Amino acid sequence: MNQDQPNNPLHGITLEQVVNHLVDHFGWDELGARINIRCFNNDPSIKSSLKFLRRMPWARERVEKLYLFIRGMD
Repeated sequence: MNQDQPNNPLHGITLEQVVNHLVDHFGWDELGARINIRCFNNDPSIKSSLKFLRRMPWARERVEKLYLFIRGMD
């Protein structure tokens, strides 16, 4: 699986998995403090966050960078 995109550390990981991992690791409050976007701070849910992140590449990039950062620390 990683042979198709050996330089992409997110290959094979869905956005939903990324968001779930971040919520489990930080909780909504801390995640909203680290990445100040409305879908994490106002009535957050996985579904609303995924909808927003799929439409806003800049926000998705921030989430993916944080995920990669903490995965390097695990």
